[in-house]
Amino acid sequence: MVCDQVLTFNNGLKMPALGYGTWQAPDNEVELALNHALEAGYRHIDAAPVYMNEKTIGRVLKQWLDSGRVKREELFVTTKLPPTANLPECVETTLRNSLNDLQLDYVDLYLIHTPFGAFFENGDIKRKENGEVVINPATDHIAVWKKMEEICEKGLAKSIGVSNFNEKQIERLLKNCKIRPANLQIEHHVYLQQPKLIDFCQKEGIIVTAYSPLGSKGIAELNKMFGIERKLPDLMEIPEVKEIAKAHGKTPAQVLLRWIVERGISAIPKSTNPERLKQNLNIFDFKLSAEEINRMNALDANVRICDFKFFPGMEKHPEFPF
Repeated sequence: MVCDQVLTFNNGLKMPALGYGTWQAPDNEVELALNHALEAGYRHIDAAPVYMNEKTIGRVLKQWLDSGRVKREELFVTTKLPPTANLPECVETTLRNSLNDLQLDYVDLYLIHTPFGAFFENGDIKRKENGEVVINPATDHIAVWKKMEEICEKGLAKSIGVSNFNEKQIERLLKNCKIRPANLQIEHHVYLQQPKLIDFCQKEGIIVTAYSPLGSKGIAELNKMFGIERKLPDLMEIPEVKEIAKAHGKTPAQVLLRWIVERGISAIPKSTNPERLKQNLNIFDFKLSAEEINRMNALDANVRICDFKFFPGMEKHPEFPF
């Protein structure tokens, strides 16, 4: 069952409403999981250099393309400009590196991963002795965006956009661009709905993509690595969501995803479980009632799960968006 529900960008290109997220999917998991995802019908693949698995993703995609099981035009592949390359002189080189790893001639969507920048050292974000990241305060969104436009004009990316930007930062781009952002990728789920930002994007013709649409248990593990103790909500256990799921004969995850796509937003859930991969894709055969949507809208608690605390000191960056 291929996901054939699409959202149309402001340049007329289309993106599948449901995609497969690859964050926190290490090489030993992502190869098998991506094969399962493609077999289940996912054609929208979300990647990034900082996920450290683009070479494996590229190997799987090449196998599928070479075997004829999928055509390039049937795939929608996103990758991103990492915080350590958030400089105009790094845009094209970094994308070409990703294309080499992904074994593709172009990506369908290239995003600026974060509005802030940091220095690079020994294959990772540079850190001080106390563990704080070494920020690069010279981040210039307008200069970087001009280079994003150039890689779009060269055909290396079909569409360009941003991730984790706030309304003010997007407005700055809109006032200084030749090519408008096609997409904003943000954390979005019932506990962090960000209605003002989403309304702004929809009025400006910018399609929103929800990352961590089902929450993110992996964030808890990441936080522990950096000594951060924080109890995170389990969206699958929300009573209202469980009740609605039971009424439709669906899982809580399917209801959470259906609520997102019914609002004209795409979602990129991540799973390595073959059965859950299929379930997450099987959300287009039911609709939520107006009452159910209102119940879920009322759950907004402004709880940000991915608050970037695992990058201690990043909040000091002048472009930190939250």
